[in-house]
Amino acid sequence: MNKVIFSTMTAALALAVAGPAIADIQDRNFRVSNGVNEDHPVGDGIEAMNECLAEQSDGQMELTAFWGSALGDDLEATQALRSGTQEMVVTSTSPIVAIEPALGVFDLPFLFANAEEADAILDGEFGDFMNEKLEESGLVNLAWWENGFRNLTNSQRPVERWEDFEGMRVRVMQNNIFLDTFENMGANATPMAFGEVFTALETGAIDAQENPFVTIDTSQFYEVQDYLSVTRHAYTPFMLLFSKPIWDTLSSTEQEILRDCAIVGRDVQRSVSRELSDESRAKLEEVGMEINELSAEEQARMRERAQPVYERHADSIGQDVIDRMMSALEEIRSE
Repeated sequence: MNKVIFSTMTAALALAVAGPAIADIQDRNFRVSNGVNEDHPVGDGIEAMNECLAEQSDGQMELTAFWGSALGDDLEATQALRSGTQEMVVTSTSPIVAIEPALGVFDLPFLFANAEEADAILDGEFGDFMNEKLEESGLVNLAWWENGFRNLTNSQRPVERWEDFEGMRVRVMQNNIFLDTFENMGANATPMAFGEVFTALETGAIDAQENPFVTIDTSQFYEVQDYLSVTRHAYTPFMLLFSKPIWDTLSSTEQEILRDCAIVGRDVQRSVSRELSDESRAKLEEVGMEINELSAEEQARMRERAQPVYERHADSIGQDVIDRMMSALEEIRSE
């Protein structure tokens, strides 16, 4: 159903960009590692990017995707990029904090109020700033794609104020910032492997979990959870990373084509991701989950409550990085 979207975008780019000097393009087949499965919106982005590459390179450049961590988990695959033994990976920012600690800024709670803010930050000056940091680590980020907003489900009550977290046993990722975020709200944060979550919810070992709408839907958490609170407490981007050692061997024409087509893929991937998110939310309501939205005032109140988390992790992320992010957000919100 998404072919019309990415075909249109690819055609538009073809008209906007002058035809490349074919002599500067070699036959290239770039391997792309993914932790997700092919039916994820990343698959739509890769397909759109491949169509664009074929168009722009006269069929000489293409991607071969490997799904479900077939080439190693995100951190392993990214390390292979740095050593020049693999070309590309699509990864969320959280696992790559081990390589570039500044990426931890995206794990900070209640950072973005909506997708428009996230897009403006990632596609603007701050995104370019982070891209420069990644290049220093041997990685070229071709574009910021989307993993999405995380929201809370639980079996106890609607979460409408930060006080509603009090005493709630919430499963979180094994991530220090996420752990600190929920403990700061008064919850009993419990790190747990994702594969154990459904059973833990079903048996009552935990009360709550947090994930994007699509994950809540496809994992059938609605069978063991009554309440869904649209907290948007975290937004995680995907990065389309390329090996810097290999990048430096490409011609400027090949580099330009990769960047242009990564943007085509980004636009398709985000569009599909948000469409599926809306569909999943509607389904969760249809099957009987009680859904509540946080008011703008309460989201601001939760953001204020979360400030100690920002302060405790400033040294690891970099206070200058946090300040730069907050300054950029303030500018966006004032427009």
